Amino acid sequence: MTLSVVILNYNVQFFLEHCLYSVVKATSGMDAEIIVVDNASPDGSAEMVREKFPQVKLIVSPNNDGFSAGNNLGIAEAKGQYICLLNPDTVLGEQTLRKALEKAQSLDNLGALGIKMIDGTGSFLPESKRELPLISAALKKVIGLGGGRGYYQNDIDEDEEGEVGVLVGAFMIFLKERYLEVGGLDESYFMYGEDIDLSYSFTKAGYVNYYYGSATMIHYKGESTAKDKAYWNRFYGAMEIFYKKHFPNKAWAQGFLKMGLFVLKHIAAWSFRAKKNKVLPVKQHYLLSEQLSLREKLEGLSEFENLSTLSKSRAFDGALKQCMLVMDTSYMDYQQIIRLMQELKNSGNRFRIHPKRTNFIIGSDYSDQKGEVAQW
Repeated sequence: MTLSVVILNYNVQFFLEHCLYSVVKATSGMDAEIIVVDNASPDGSAEMVREKFPQVKLIVSPNNDGFSAGNNLGIAEAKGQYICLLNPDTVLGEQTLRKALEKAQSLDNLGALGIKMIDGTGSFLPESKRELPLISAALKKVIGLGGGRGYYQNDIDEDEEGEVGVLVGAFMIFLKERYLEVGGLDESYFMYGEDIDLSYSFTKAGYVNYYYGSATMIHYKGESTAKDKAYWNRFYGAMEIFYKKHFPNKAWAQGFLKMGLFVLKHIAAWSFRAKKNKVLPVKQHYLLSEQLSLREKLEGLSEFENLSTLSKSRAFDGALKQCMLVMDTSYMDYQQIIRLMQELKNSGNRFRIHPKRTNFIIGSDYSDQKGEVAQW
């Protein structure tokens, strides 16, 4: 088998369901398998996979042992020569996996390959391509200095490609044998930092991490966890593990590092609380669909009482501002949805997707907060 797509899930049933619909379409005609590892979710995620996706291999972990341990369960069972790690709060275009895999296969010295990610507003996520996170660069990032210089790989345009230091674990393609060669995901990390560690492990072994901006996906970043005190403790705790593992220093340097991470953690928490999200009010609600029944169901929700139908051609003319667009996947494919979101970004528009054969719409208006699901 050529490719195994491994998705680790914890407690995001609706996002996982939407993700799987897109992955099933993206793997159509490919020599590929889909594996879902559920980390003891209490929300019925495992039951949903069994019922709606019988073609997916499901591994149910009795405990939530974290990102690394859960993914390692899936990779151990994977039959593919290549592995694609994928977050459940993502959406792939129909050609995304095919294009990314073809690029990965063309790179002889590949460590891992990542692609262009956009958030639920259509905006590019700069963490799609990062440099090795030095403490000084991380400090500038969280307090808003330097535009992410030294943290994000800004020398490569979002639509271009090239070698990078660090890729994000929401989407990574790599050869299984090379993954095992470098030791794989380190289970010392519970959540956060594992992708940095793996990227650097590939680099230390002489392989190259590569960003490929010609393939795009949606990442509803922030869905898996809230940015609370526990988040910051885990994130900067992970950074401490990383620096101690890969940059061992003398005792005084380790003490300085620990103090710096403590200060950085509290600055980051303050910075997040102080940041105010600016979301413009919606002036018009539109449905991109040919299903009259879907419109009737949406109009039963208070938010969509004044709903108009919109054609794809009208939507793509680029003139829409401060609109809520509900995009039906039985009318538009995922490639079209991703392209439309990018074309209409930065105009106060909001986006929701209705996966066909479901009773919900899903989306996110922020890149750092949990997404929204509306059911009927």
